[in-house]
Amino acid sequence: MNIIVCVKQVPDAKDVRLDPKTNTLSREGVESIMNPYDRHALEAAVQLKENYGGTVTVVSMGPPQAEEVLREAVSCGADEAVLVSDRAFAGADTWATTYTLMKAIKKIGTFDLIICGKQAIDGDTAQVGPGLAHRLNIPFVTCIRNITNCEDSLLKAERLMDDGYDVLEIQLPALLTVVKDINEPRVPSLKGKMKAKKISITSMSAEDIGANPEQIGLNGSTTQVVRVFSPEPRGEKTMLTGSVAEQVEQLIEKLEAIQ
Repeated sequence: MNIIVCVKQVPDAKDVRLDPKTNTLSREGVESIMNPYDRHALEAAVQLKENYGGTVTVVSMGPPQAEEVLREAVSCGADEAVLVSDRAFAGADTWATTYTLMKAIKKIGTFDLIICGKQAIDGDTAQVGPGLAHRLNIPFVTCIRNITNCEDSLLKAERLMDDGYDVLEIQLPALLTVVKDINEPRVPSLKGKMKAKKISITSMSAEDIGANPEQIGLNGSTTQVVRVFSPEPRGEKTMLTGSVAEQVEQLIEKLEAIQ
C-alpha cells in the first residue's frame, strides 16, 4: 500500500499574537511545529504500513524551513519526504494550495491512500483535504476516528459524528482526514532520528510539478485575507474565585441580580 500524508508547518498556537500596527500575525520569535492534526495522520499511515505493508511518503508545501517537519515525520516512521517549495506559491489560499498539492502528488506517482489532518491550527478551514480529493477526483471521508480494516482495495473506518460514529467502507484510492481521537502519535526512535538526519528530501518547484502560474500563489487564490484583528472587549468581566462550590454560589448570585 502506497500512502501519502500531507503535513504542514504551522506557528505554535500558544505563542501566536497579533501585531497591533499591521493587524497581521506576528511570527517573529514564534516556534514552528508540525500541525498537531497532521501528527495523527502520520501515525495512522505508519500503523497501516506496519499492519499491511507498503510505504509512507510525506508531502509538505511551504518555505525551505518546512524541511524540519519532514525530517521529523521520517523520524516517526515515514519512508520518503517531498518538499513542495517555490516563492511563486506564496500567498496561496486553500484553492491554490489544493491545486499545487494535486500537481505535486501526480508528479510523485501512484498511490492507494492519502491521509490529512482534519484541519490546520493556523487557518482552521478544514478545506484542504476535501479540496485535494476533489482535484484528484477520488472519494474522501472526513473526521475519521478509527481505521478498522484495509484489504482488497477496500478500507473500513469509523467517522466521528456529533452523536456517535458512522461505520463506512471506502473504495481505494481515497483520501481521509483524521481527528485526534484516532491514535496517540509515537515518539521518534533513535534509529528514526538517524534516518531522518541522513535522508535526502526531494524538493519540487512550480516548474518541477508543471504548475500553471495563474493557478498558484496569489494569482490562483480566489480569496484573500484583507485584515486580521482581535475582537474588541465587550462589557465588564468578573473573575470568580474560591472552590467550585463557592464559584457556583457566586455565579448564581450574579445571575439573580441581573433578573
